[in-house]
Formats: sequence, C-alpha cells, structure tokens
Amino acid sequence: MTTKIILDTDIGSDIDDAVCLAYLLSQPQCELLGITTVTGEVEKRAMMASAMCAVAGRLDIPIYPGADMPLFIKQLQPTARQAAALPKWPHQTEFPQGQAIKFLRETIRKYPGEVTLLTIGPLTNIAMLFKSDPETAGLLKQVVSMAGVFGACADCYGPLEWNAILDPEATALVYRARPPRHLSIGLDVTTKVTMDVNNVKRRFQAKVLRPVLDFAEVWFQETDRITFHDPLAATVIFDESICTFERGTVNVVLGEPDSSGKTVFVPAANANAPAPHEVAFGVNPQQFFDHYFGLVK
Repeated sequence: MTTKIILDTDIGSDIDDAVCLAYLLSQPQCELLGITTVTGEVEKRAMMASAMCAVAGRLDIPIYPGADMPLFIKQLQPTARQAAALPKWPHQTEFPQGQAIKFLRETIRKYPGEVTLLTIGPLTNIAMLFKSDPETAGLLKQVVSMAGVFGACADCYGPLEWNAILDPEATALVYRARPPRHLSIGLDVTTKVTMDVNNVKRRFQAKVLRPVLDFAEVWFQETDRITFHDPLAATVIFDESICTFERGTVNVVLGEPDSSGKTVFVPAANANAPAPHEVAFGVNPQQFFDHYFGLVK
C-alpha cells in the first residue's frame, strides 16, 4: 500500500529540501502526486525539483511554481542560490503558471481522506489554499510540517524558526486550520540529526543524490554540515517511531516585531483531551539514518 503525498517546498535555499526530495523519490511506499514550490524564485526552485525527478526517472510528477511572496510582509528569501548548479543537470524550463493552488485543491478533492500534505517551506501556498477553499483542510489525511520550535534547543538561534517566520500570517492561518491530523517537526528535534561535509560526501552515493551534491556546493560555502530538518519530517510519515510526539495546540505569535511567527505549544490537559496538533519532542538519530540510507542507496 502506498501513501499519497504532495510536497510543498522551498528547495534551493537550505540543502535539506533536496535531501528530502531524494528520499521521497526513493521511498517505494510514496506515491508522489506532485510538487509545489514557494518563496523567492519559485520557477528556479521548480527547475531544481525537476532535475531531481529526471535523475530518478520520474518525469511523470507534476511540478507547479507557487507563491513567490509572503501574504503581507516583505520577502526575506528572494533567491534560490543553489540553482546555480542547474546547468549541470537536465531539467524542465517551462511550468504551468498560476496553477499551484488549483492543483492542490483539485488533487485533495480527487482523493478525499487520502492525501498527506508535506510542508517543508514557508506556508504561503497552504495558507492560500485553506483561505480560498477552507474545506480542503478537512479533506486531507494529514498535514506534516517541518516548522517551528517547541522545546528547549541548544543549537537553535533563539525561539524562531525560518519557515514559520518567513510568512507569519500564513503560518498562523495553517495552524488555525483543522485537518484530521497535523504533525509538526521543529528545530528542537531536527537539530539533533546532522552530518558533516566529509560524511555527506562519503555517504551520498545514490544516483538520486548526485545533483544534491552539486546543489550542496553552494551550501557548503557557508557551513560544514547538513541538518536533516526536512528529511526527518518525511521519514516520520512512513516510520512514526523515529520521533516521539505530544498532543496539544500550537499558537502562532503575530504582530510582535521580534517574535512574529514564533510557535507556542500548549500541551493537552490529559491523554483523552481533544487536541488539534501533534508535536515532535524526541528523535532517535541512528534510527533516522538507518531508515534514510536503507532506502536512498
């Protein structure tokens, strides 16, 4: 049995989006219905996704450039720097224009109760979907988001997370929606799953990871490691035991100059109390790596 997934991504900024897509393309249980891109230079991001799909022999996966600007604030992520490596890899150059939200809406309605929406970028596309067609949230199987900070995090830069703060109003709108299930994997767990550049170059041997290594050359100009934020969110769809979760409610701070987009988790009163969100608070890094490289090889 396969799991129907739509990936919403800002591939081209942090390298982990590409690492995540490599996993989805390698996961035999993943039926990837389509990819939507978000934030600055959405078409270049779509080209990067298409290059990876081409390497995997998956030219059947539709790719739609989505929103290139946040709902209300200025764009803080205007470029897809890793797209500099695109000339090395065959890729599509033309994509349907202005169709991302329509694709999301029609696909979710085509498969009611079956689609997992995996969000690994700013939540602008998803907010636009839920605002234009509120019923779609309830027609999903689940939303799985790499977003937020929910617990103590020694390796975080304060209480804010990039995807959440790039479009705070969109983040708040999505967390106010009520899909049947909403799982969140935040920085406090993803920062425990890292790999240094030498091990990346040693272990990234799979065919689908070859373009990722080229994209990563830009990434490694500024850091010496990869943090597997987005791949961790993807793997828990297929093996939830990689992380431990707590139920509760996620509230999003708005209108505060230094904390807009901050995610605040309020635990459920007890095990039987209703709660709209599930948040990861623990992770088994070795289990994650065994799972990931057991498939992407």
